[in-house]
Amino acid sequence: MKTIYCILLCSSLLLVSCHKNVPEVKPKEEIKEEIIEIKTSFGSMFMWLNKKTIKHRTNFIALAQKQFYDSTLFHRCVSNFVIQGGDPLTKDNIPGNDGTGGPGYQIDAEIDTSLYKHDFGAVGTARDNNPEKKSNGSQFYIVTQTGGSHFLDNNYTVFGRIIKGMDIALLINKQPKTNDKPNTKIEMDVNLLYKTHKEIAEEYGYAAINW
Repeated sequence: MKTIYCILLCSSLLLVSCHKNVPEVKPKEEIKEEIIEIKTSFGSMFMWLNKKTIKHRTNFIALAQKQFYDSTLFHRCVSNFVIQGGDPLTKDNIPGNDGTGGPGYQIDAEIDTSLYKHDFGAVGTARDNNPEKKSNGSQFYIVTQTGGSHFLDNNYTVFGRIIKGMDIALLINKQPKTNDKPNTKIEMDVNLLYKTHKEIAEEYGYAAINW
């Protein structure tokens, strides 16, 4: 009996020990996701980052955490096409270099037109004419053409979409400009928000979490 008691006691202690080491799994509805807020003087746009473009998503989140984008400008606004920003050189007082800067690196292309295209509200990355179609490390654009800008498909990486606030993007696009450059500075303040799936659905009307 004493032997059996010892075995049972050891088994109980082992089960308790194993139970303590099991990580707590949060219910799906409590898991928080990253949402990008692009705040401007005209209002805020909210962006969902594509989970399948891992390199671009990870990079944008890292830059947002470092406040890299804060005070950069939307330096290019082509009517009924795109608004573009994210160049750190727009912070200086040399207008001629706007659109030529970045964080000092490129990102490997993550292009798959069967999954993501240049639809209205799509967010893509700017790039130079490199043959590998690598993206600029920070500059991005938002498609403001109602029917999309699909001639860009298979040429630039689409890594996000505006899930709320496209009216702000359109308002920015309509501002007076010279050679596609706004006549007044349109600064952005980029913030990283954490929302549950329920909050994302209720606040932004978005449910395609796995996109």
